[in-house]
Amino acid sequence: MSRPYVMPRAIAVAISFALTLAACGKPDESTSSAAARTVPAPSASAEVMAGASPRGEGILDVNELGPAGEACQDFNGFVNAKWIAANPIPADQTRWGAFNILNEASLKTQHDLVEAASQRADGAQAGSIEQKIGWLYRSGMDEATIEKNGFAPLKPKLAAIAGLNSGADVADFIRKSFADGDAQVFQFGAGADFQHADLQIGFANEGGLGLPTKDYYTGPDYKAIRDAYVAYIAKSFELTGIPEAEAAKQASDVLKFETSLAAASLSPVEERDLKNQYHFVSVAEADKVTPNFPWEAFFEAQGITAGKSFSLSQPAFFAQFDKMLATTPIGEWQAYLRFHAIDDASPYLSKAFQDNRFAFYGTTLEGQPQQRPRWKRVLGAVNGGMGEALGQLYVAKVFTPQAKQRAEELVANIRNALKARIENVDWMSDQTKARAIDKWNKFLPKIGYPDHWRDWSALAITPDNYYANVQAAARFNYHYDIAHIGRPTDRKEWGMTPQTVNAYYDPGTNTINFPAAILQPPFFYAEGDDALNYGGIGAVIGHESSHGFDDQGHQFDGDGNKNNWWTPQDESQFEARTAKLVQQFNAYAPIKDKPDVHVNGELTLGENIADLGGINVAYDALQMVLKANPVEASRKIDGYTEDQRFFLNWARVWRGSTREKAEILQLNTDPHAPESVRAMAAPSNMPAFAAAFQCKPGDAMVRPADKQVKIW
Repeated sequence: MSRPYVMPRAIAVAISFALTLAACGKPDESTSSAAARTVPAPSASAEVMAGASPRGEGILDVNELGPAGEACQDFNGFVNAKWIAANPIPADQTRWGAFNILNEASLKTQHDLVEAASQRADGAQAGSIEQKIGWLYRSGMDEATIEKNGFAPLKPKLAAIAGLNSGADVADFIRKSFADGDAQVFQFGAGADFQHADLQIGFANEGGLGLPTKDYYTGPDYKAIRDAYVAYIAKSFELTGIPEAEAAKQASDVLKFETSLAAASLSPVEERDLKNQYHFVSVAEADKVTPNFPWEAFFEAQGITAGKSFSLSQPAFFAQFDKMLATTPIGEWQAYLRFHAIDDASPYLSKAFQDNRFAFYGTTLEGQPQQRPRWKRVLGAVNGGMGEALGQLYVAKVFTPQAKQRAEELVANIRNALKARIENVDWMSDQTKARAIDKWNKFLPKIGYPDHWRDWSALAITPDNYYANVQAAARFNYHYDIAHIGRPTDRKEWGMTPQTVNAYYDPGTNTINFPAAILQPPFFYAEGDDALNYGGIGAVIGHESSHGFDDQGHQFDGDGNKNNWWTPQDESQFEARTAKLVQQFNAYAPIKDKPDVHVNGELTLGENIADLGGINVAYDALQMVLKANPVEASRKIDGYTEDQRFFLNWARVWRGSTREKAEILQLNTDPHAPESVRAMAAPSNMPAFAAAFQCKPGDAMVRPADKQVKIW
């Protein structure tokens, strides 16, 4: 049994605006790539916009701001400290801020949609998405049946694992598990070929670990977490009837097994290196790396008839996997596969399994005191299994043509500002600028939702079997994904659902993507002034556009191919500037009582480049708009100029607080810096910020000219 199918993260190389709700740890049934931070309604802090004047008075609550002098010392504190103090993190959350409030509002709207679908499902048109969503949700809310079944739905898989006798048996089990939508040990999916982006190929990527990164298996700082992990594994075994002593032994075997896999795995920083994400081989070449795992047999089991060459993306990992097939005792393989079968299935089994899993992944790793209510967890599974289908219902209810038109206008203005930035940078040669503009010309913006919706007719959902329904959705989505292999790349296809409050750039398709849900306050105000909108959604658009020219994106050309289109001198200039940005972020220590715990500037480099480029581009676009409207440019709203309001809304987007354990996990694993850092870092590099708030040299928010970073 697998959780809802999620495309392997290194395959798409898509780069999102914000971390997802479970981006830092192992996802559970409440989150997926299809269910990241969603929003259908204004946040509580934005509700004052009702009745606000078109000029924007009252939309930004200036009573939340600190003393004026703080703006130049701690801009995040100036904008957000009062709000954070008045809004503690709820017990069922690991962080609380603007994104979470938007997500909660989204969940309420989605809840209304799935509840209505559940009530109407039996009488709905047979095979309709409304019926399938309703049955999937209803089956997840049927706690009585789920409790009665215990772990019975998992018994056939556990029996199959118990019957394994050799490494060849294990290889066959893995092949069959993948075909059932259940990834084991590694990940496999479709993506654009790095060298021929117009074609989809298969990508095999490392995986198979239960702890966040390889360092957790050996680092002395993580011993307590390892001990808790082993205890969680042992308890998982005991819940399936394995005696305590034997469960403890098998748990120890699992940790030993995963430690061997971890030794051949990449660190999060290494994973971002594109050289470690693509290694194109023929089947015969791949078989030399894994002679005990023949790839032709794997492809046949998946039903793949095209694309027999593929990316074996991390050969060292797969060599270790193959070695373990030949040398690891079958009992250790069985313990490992048994645990991951239980772990993956636990969110869909009885309460004892759910609570056991949450105690480790929720409380131990992220410090979350309470689980989210059951309806939220089940809604997460609906998003994971049928996210785009739910998005179809969502768009029909909340997204207007007017919102889409306004977003298209903002995208056009931001893109024009980016083009001007590229044309005027003083460190790039005309030759490279011409190629950069060629890439800019080939950007494909996508707004709101797909032009064509997925066909769900082949997905079979029943009203009364949650485990089977989630398994069916995982299988369906996996085969939908791998069916792309050997086919032309469809640039218009989406990797996020419309109800996701996020945005992303995909270098393999050279697309910038803005789901419907992010076109909400505090990002976008239909009745707000330009400064708020450009400091919010404008900066998001600039951020995603800048990803096309960050440390990863700049390695792809306008057609999506990994192709070095830079002169050596220009690339050297680019790297010198990004190195300064790495140093800046390495200096941030965002946890108050842990001054030695810092942001990883290399891990977060891509997002930091995009933040810096995005806010500069959005500011330029605002100035163009204000230049055309001198009256608006010269007035103040609630005592603040348009330039000030631009930066205020940028920081307000990032307001929030995070539990210490969750923040440590984020710093170790996530390519996004903490929100408190993002609120301040990019503005501190901008003379326009200092001018807006009359900051002086020596103020904490004013970097000396030679320390400021300007890339785009």
